[in-house]
Amino acid sequence: MTFSLLIKKYLPILTGMSMILVLAAFHLKEESFDILTKKIDTYVRSNPQEKIYVHLDKPYYAVGDTIWLKAYIANATNNRLSNLSKIVYIDLINDRDSIVQGLTLPVAEGMCWSSLSLSDSLSEGNYRLRAYTTLMQNTGPDFFYDKTLKIGNNWSNKVSLKATYSYHKERNGELGVASSLQFANNDGVGITAKELTYEVVWNTKVIKRGSGKTNSDGKFALNFISPKNENGGRGRIIASLTMPDKKKLVKEVLIEAASDDVDVQFFPESGNLIEGFPGKITFKAVNPVGKGVPISGSLRDQDANILSTFNSAFLGMGNIILTPEAGNTYMAHVKFADGSEHNYQLPKAQKSGYAISVNNIDSSKIQVKIYVSKDLLNETGQLKLLVQHNGILSYSSSSVIRKQIITATIPKKDLTSGINQILLISDKNLPICERLVFVKNNADLLPIKMESNKAVYKKREQVRMSFSIPGASSGLAAFSVAVTNADIVVPDLENESNIFTTLLLTSDLKGYVEKPNHYFLSDDVQTTIELDNLMLTQGWTRYSWKDLIENKLTQQSFKAEQSFRITGTINRLSGKPLPYGKVSLYSSTKGFFMVDTVADASGHFVFDNLYYTDSTNFLIQGKNAKDKLKVEIKMDPNPAQTVTKNKNSGDIELNVNDALSQYIRNSNIYFEEQLKQGFLSRSTVQLNEVKITKKWVNPAPNSANLNGPGVADKILVAKDFKNCFSIPQCLPGRIPGLMFSVEGIPSLMRMNGKPMAIFIDGMKVQPDILQYFPIDDVESVELLNSAGTMAIYGSQGGAGILLITTKRGNGSTYNHYTPWIVSFIPKGYTLSKEFYSPKYAIDKSNTDEDLRTTVYWNPNIISDASGKGKFDFYTSDQPGNYRAVLEGINLNGEIARQTLTFQVK
Repeated sequence: MTFSLLIKKYLPILTGMSMILVLAAFHLKEESFDILTKKIDTYVRSNPQEKIYVHLDKPYYAVGDTIWLKAYIANATNNRLSNLSKIVYIDLINDRDSIVQGLTLPVAEGMCWSSLSLSDSLSEGNYRLRAYTTLMQNTGPDFFYDKTLKIGNNWSNKVSLKATYSYHKERNGELGVASSLQFANNDGVGITAKELTYEVVWNTKVIKRGSGKTNSDGKFALNFISPKNENGGRGRIIASLTMPDKKKLVKEVLIEAASDDVDVQFFPESGNLIEGFPGKITFKAVNPVGKGVPISGSLRDQDANILSTFNSAFLGMGNIILTPEAGNTYMAHVKFADGSEHNYQLPKAQKSGYAISVNNIDSSKIQVKIYVSKDLLNETGQLKLLVQHNGILSYSSSSVIRKQIITATIPKKDLTSGINQILLISDKNLPICERLVFVKNNADLLPIKMESNKAVYKKREQVRMSFSIPGASSGLAAFSVAVTNADIVVPDLENESNIFTTLLLTSDLKGYVEKPNHYFLSDDVQTTIELDNLMLTQGWTRYSWKDLIENKLTQQSFKAEQSFRITGTINRLSGKPLPYGKVSLYSSTKGFFMVDTVADASGHFVFDNLYYTDSTNFLIQGKNAKDKLKVEIKMDPNPAQTVTKNKNSGDIELNVNDALSQYIRNSNIYFEEQLKQGFLSRSTVQLNEVKITKKWVNPAPNSANLNGPGVADKILVAKDFKNCFSIPQCLPGRIPGLMFSVEGIPSLMRMNGKPMAIFIDGMKVQPDILQYFPIDDVESVELLNSAGTMAIYGSQGGAGILLITTKRGNGSTYNHYTPWIVSFIPKGYTLSKEFYSPKYAIDKSNTDEDLRTTVYWNPNIISDASGKGKFDFYTSDQPGNYRAVLEGINLNGEIARQTLTFQVK
């Protein structure tokens, strides 16, 4: 049985979205907890959530590369492949927050795969890969898949720009920024510019402009005043150089930040400090882009007495223990790396209240202490301790409030891997305090064993790899694999984004997580403490239990897309809705397609269950009950998802080409080889060298003519239609032998009145439609009446063809020919191409040098029922240490990742 069939059999659409209440483990009477669990269950059932992980073949790229990708769409509650959304949107976004490429992909069994080709016209810089479903818009862009990608380019631009920044106080107290710019060629030699002009831009405002020259080393010093109140924005320097050959070159570089200020925050565990009880206070120090910075300091009371000292650990995080005394206040005296110091007032302890203290060091259990102030002791009152993960309640216990310290032990085997929320609930079912913990439960992870048939290979030798899943609850799983030369594509192990870091950590956290894979490289005590510090300092808002209990969470506005829909309203010409109006949808982009529908009582119509690829042209026509065209079609707006600011600002690289210099050098060698073999066009570079002696202007540049735009037996353009008021009146005098019947149907005289085929913007329509078509909307008319031009249209063109191309207006999605006819080209599914993997054992005559940076990519590997799988490929012509990365998910939502390295000599 195939993977697809098994998923359909065992994975119902809403599996995992219902509450998994482990009531047998509860030490609480079910009826007293029933109200709360029903609220949770109702909300989770009616508001399912999804998350996405995208497996990429490489961590960074150069222009000319192809980004190979596979998206896994999982239920947010249990990581099982989602059967909800059937469409995924993937965008490549530049550092100006503009979408430069986009994919719309059909989802099958919670997965899809495709690729993005990086044109040599792209500038080097920091791009983002964003992926989401319509359903995910309910939780907002903070929970979209959003990864920063560095893309290098010195293929079409042989000059690199490197920048460094320092900060200082001006005499007037303003913050000055000193930047050092260096321009160099690909060999690192400085470029002396005859003239340099520049602009310093913050967000969209130019804050300084000027001119100058680079020195003999290609350096240029530029100072400016940091804009006030602009820490949330992003700046850039745009430099225009006049080269010795008088050619102008424009380069851009990002400004690191508006200042070098360090933000230090202190977070009491579970939110509260209680007088007389020891409390953990975790701190986090970050620079303006969100990266952790080291600090040290001392804990002091209101009299400046030093109580203890502290030092930050990993990424500026650490914690201090404080037992606050009644009437005292406390502060942290912090020292920074530059020698400066600052005092921070710590949160004031409460006289009355509750607090939670958690020890998450043990790999098998979580130890919890509940602190209760003396005034809250109550023989009849009851506290409930709960643990939930994305709406799934996995642990509950209760205790009468007889003691000021209550302890509990939570077995980790009952918890879901990932971020769990510990909550303390009152006897009125109201949250008192909460604490996040991260759980690594091996029961949720697939133990993959991967091996190759050899440890060392020759160039162009076949590699056979196999893997197995020992002891898995379900052997059937879907995988993707990428193989690269790790000496060229060097992985950043701590900052890798992978299936573990995404589905278990970052997809449930709001905000930037620095070096996420650091927390998965080891299970030792130190790493566990560092991960716990992250939980204590990071915001988390996928579910708000307080709002949930108080019925403040709204129902979802966006539903899971099952297919494309085309919707609108049919109105009378007066503008009033036409109940039960007739609407037809046409397309002939890939074979003729037509479907009819009837609007509802309010005139609204829907065409759903549509599947179409990108660039599909549609025509919508409306009629009233008497089949008269006296109606107006209005399409529903389909607003695009807005692009928000990059939440991963800490991953931005100022000097991309410099950071990727080794990879770019190898890529340039590969691209030169591709150029020799004819696989790559260097159009961007060669454009200035082309001398145009005569320019031919295509009279029908926007035509959908299958022969090619303008390849016709006769062409008329807009200027030919002067003094015309209709197509039937205009064309016969301008196209010999063309005539129109009384009914407005065109034909050629030599065809004895047989109707011609009419295409509007590539779509075949009824011939009589031309009598209603406004001549002012026509850009060109092409006549096809010879065997050579009609052949490509087959039987459709036997009596001649008229191709009508309409005028393009201001980039609008919809073109209104008449009130009752609308033409538009919606965004459809993107066609995917297949990764080329050479078979050298078969094609031994292939002597072209093989310098691929991605040696192998396969997004569709399925293990069998016993958990075994295999794949094979050939090494390239480059020696080195090769690295294979295998990732996937099985039917139960258990995720897997394994890497294997081998040598090629």
